[in-house]
Amino acid sequence: MTSAGSHPGARAPVIVTMADTVPMREVSQVIGIARGSVVRARFFGRDFIAGLRNLVGGEVTEYTKLLAEAREQALGRLVAHAEEMGADAVVTFRFSTSSVMEGSAEILAYGTAVKLK
Repeated sequence: MTSAGSHPGARAPVIVTMADTVPMREVSQVIGIARGSVVRARFFGRDFIAGLRNLVGGEVTEYTKLLAEAREQALGRLVAHAEEMGADAVVTFRFSTSSVMEGSAEILAYGTAVKLK
């Protein structure tokens, strides 16, 4: 379970969890589906280095880093959407990915925005 950062005077951070519930809290209202997505594309410099790594085997760290950054960005957008909806938490959080076109992929973060008692 994670929560987004907050600043002084701001409302409590949105709790994000893959569980169906938030421990020791009760859901008072289901608001709807919160989501955040990002489409990221490869680029020549990273592809060239990754291609060389592919020849010798092992982890392609350039793509691992690219996807990790994309997941964090999608999660941030999910939290922002949940905040806009007035949610206290997002339960049943998940990531999904799909190919958009050759060399690019969408990372989608989604879950159920809820109000807590």
